[in-house]
Amino acid sequence: MTEPNMSDRRTVPLPDGLDGLRLDVALSRLFGLSRTTAADLIETHSVRVDGCEVAKSERVRAGSWLDVELPGPAIDVPAPAPEPVPGLTVVYDDDDLVVVDKPVGVAAHPSPGWSGPTVIGGLAAAGYRISTSGAAERQGVVHRLDVGTTGLMAVAKSERAYSVLKDAFRDRDVDKRYAALVQGHPDPSRGTIDAPIDRHPTHDYKWAVVAGGKPSVTHYETVEAFRAASLLDVRLETGRTHQIRVHMSAVRHPCVGDITYGGDPTLAARLGLTRQWLHARRLAFAHPADGRPLVFDSPPPADLQRVLDILASES
Repeated sequence: MTEPNMSDRRTVPLPDGLDGLRLDVALSRLFGLSRTTAADLIETHSVRVDGCEVAKSERVRAGSWLDVELPGPAIDVPAPAPEPVPGLTVVYDDDDLVVVDKPVGVAAHPSPGWSGPTVIGGLAAAGYRISTSGAAERQGVVHRLDVGTTGLMAVAKSERAYSVLKDAFRDRDVDKRYAALVQGHPDPSRGTIDAPIDRHPTHDYKWAVVAGGKPSVTHYETVEAFRAASLLDVRLETGRTHQIRVHMSAVRHPCVGDITYGGDPTLAARLGLTRQWLHARRLAFAHPADGRPLVFDSPPPADLQRVLDILASES
C-alpha cells in the first residue's frame, strides 16, 4: 500500500469549464485525480475554496480560488497486520462501530516509519470486522490519536458508519474532550485559542501555528492548579494533527512531558513522565445508524494519575 510522503500545495483559480460541478468532481478533473482521492483530500481538510472548507458535494463556481494540498511522491505503507495489543480496551461494540480506550505507545494505523502496534491491527487480531472504506492501511479510521496520547477512539465497522462518522467529525458534530496537564498557569484560566496550524516551516516531523495554515480552534478551562502546572479540560472544535500540543506550546504552556513542543525535560524527569500528559477523556456523538446519543468517558491511566498525585502532594 502507498501513502503520500509529502504534499504539493497549489493555489489556482477554478476555470470556466468546471463551473457548477461538485467540488470532488472539479478536483478530479482539474488535477487528474480519482474521485476517491479527491474526496479523501476534502475529508482530510486538504482543500479550501476561497479560504473556506466546504463539503465534497458543494457546487463550485468559476473564478473561485482553490487551495489544495496534493499528494506527493508515494512511499510504501504496509496494510495493518493482525497483532494483539496489550491494554487495548474495547468499551463499546455493535454492528456499526467499536470504541476503544487506546494505551500509550500504540498508533491508530500503520504509517511511514512506524513499525509498532496499531489500533487497527489490535482489533483485527481480536476478531473485529472493520469497515473497508478508506485507504487499506487505515480502513475504518474516522479520527486519530497520537502514539503518545491515550484515551477514547472510535472505529467504523460498517460502510454506513464510516461515511456518517467521517461527516460528523468534519462537521464538528462530535464532542471531543481531553484532559491536559500543562506547564504553568494559563491566563485567563479559561479561554479559546484560535490560531491556524500547518507543517512546521523547518521541521517536517512537527506542526506549528503558521499564517495561512488550516483554521484550528481549541477551547480550554482550568480544572485544578498545582504549584508548577495546571490540569485543563480541553474541547476541540477542529481536529488538526497535534492540535492541543501545538496550541498550548504557542501560548507558552506546553503539555507536561511534551519535549517535542517545548516541555521542560527536567520537570518530566522529576515526575517520571516519558510522554506528553494528554488523555482523550470523553467522546460523544450520535449513533451513525439510529441517531441515539452515545457518550463515553475514560479516566486518566495509571502513569498520568501518578503525576497528578505527586503534584497534589507538593501543593
